[in-house]
Amino acid sequence: MASDNMIYTGGFETPVFQSQSVFKALMDGMARPGSIQELDAGAAPPSAMGAGAGAIALTLCDHDTPVFLAKPLVEAGLSGWLAFQTGALITEDRTEAQFAFLDTKTLLPPLSTFAAGTQEYPDRSTTIILEVSAFSDGQGFVLSGPGIDGSTSINVDALPAPFEELWRENNGLYPRGIDLVLVAGLKMICLPRTVRIRKGGN
Repeated sequence: MASDNMIYTGGFETPVFQSQSVFKALMDGMARPGSIQELDAGAAPPSAMGAGAGAIALTLCDHDTPVFLAKPLVEAGLSGWLAFQTGALITEDRTEAQFAFLDTKTLLPPLSTFAAGTQEYPDRSTTIILEVSAFSDGQGFVLSGPGIDGSTSINVDALPAPFEELWRENNGLYPRGIDLVLVAGLKMICLPRTVRIRKGGN
């Protein structure tokens, strides 16, 4: 478990400017799926969560956003850190979560276990923030769709073997569906529900 000192420290030193920087990177990443975005280095969450994922948490989470945390993050004290830094409430029910944070040791669960929103309110879905080790190793994928000129390729590990099929099912739910943010250190790739994904790449 994290010590009290770890819970009370590690937030942004200049929250307004740093959260604006991270939010802009998220918006740019969602507008240009597959592009690698750089995140602010100012967050220092308990060690089970990386600095990039911590910066996203500080930017997006507040008292109105139920958050799901992977078990290793809960055990490391991230619940207390998020509660103090952002006021966010932790939920164990994936279908209630607006944001879900998964560490590098936790395999991406089935997307169908998270909230996909409704036809009337497609924004009431879960955005998953998944930490991976790097964007230079692992399975290659080719992305296409809105925001991509033709196609683009990415490499990423920690995705389950049937990810291509799972994502195709996610596409089929549009305008409902899950948005996925991949984070490796301070680098980030956004995969909005509109992007199409197939195996391939570098």
